[in-house]
Amino acid sequence: MKKLLLSTFAVFCLTVSCKTTSNNSASSAASTSAPTSASTASGQTPETELGWKLGAQAYTFNRFTFTEAIDKIKSCGLNYVEAFPGQTIGGGIEGKMEPNMPAEKRNQILKMLQDKSVKMVSFGVTGAKDEAGWRELFQFAKDMGLENITMEPEPEFIPLVSQLCDEYGINAALHNHPNPSRYWNPDVVIAAMQGQSKRLGACADIGHWVRSGLDPVECLKKLEGHVIQLHFKDLNEKSKDAHDVHWGEGVSNVDGVLAELKRQNFKGVLSAEYEYNWENSAPDVTVSVQYFREAVQKLD
Repeated sequence: MKKLLLSTFAVFCLTVSCKTTSNNSASSAASTSAPTSASTASGQTPETELGWKLGAQAYTFNRFTFTEAIDKIKSCGLNYVEAFPGQTIGGGIEGKMEPNMPAEKRNQILKMLQDKSVKMVSFGVTGAKDEAGWRELFQFAKDMGLENITMEPEPEFIPLVSQLCDEYGINAALHNHPNPSRYWNPDVVIAAMQGQSKRLGACADIGHWVRSGLDPVECLKKLEGHVIQLHFKDLNEKSKDAHDVHWGEGVSNVDGVLAELKRQNFKGVLSAEYEYNWENSAPDVTVSVQYFREAVQKLD
């Protein structure tokens, strides 16, 4: 009888231990997936409810191949990518991300992206030196199924870019690098858009605005109705030497930017561009994505 009681007690302890271990594992898994799994009851992420496509600029992972960047982007809970010119493709595909790549290579990239459930939505920051180059760029964008090309064209090419936007059905987003780059100030972007296609607008890099001493929210207000895409950053300080930090922890007023985008009824692409901790930035992007989605859920 004593042996039977001891045996029964041992089974009971083992059962409790297994349940506890199982519950702890489930809790740990939930905690691990929290940064990338925020979703609404419909299964969509909070930003998709607003018509926003949160992805990443592959430049965030420029120390790696494009294929490796896609895996990292996916690990951050994102399904959209903005490619940049010159990145080695990798994954068994020779060459680099360039508009002049042959059709076979484009199809290989599209197949790789489809297999990884990531959509390439834009390409840049880029440009061309003549009409033939611009046409090649727009044809590349059309063949890859892109929405936007982010660019900083010379002023003489603006009318041609505007024409090609309508001809190819592709948006051109004028990107702002910090002062003294050509489009650092929204006033310059507004002037460039005058009399041009509605598909010609702005790629608002909120971090570079901060580096230029500008207020991101006020800049967005100036560009209301013309913001096609954003490069999303939060910086540690208001200076040209500032570096990226987790979104919500810096001086870029991320919450104010999100509120303003919602007020403007913005619909489009937001590319996370984390230009710090280059060798291991995926965890930083993941934390930032979590903050972004929680902040979006709190918007009025």
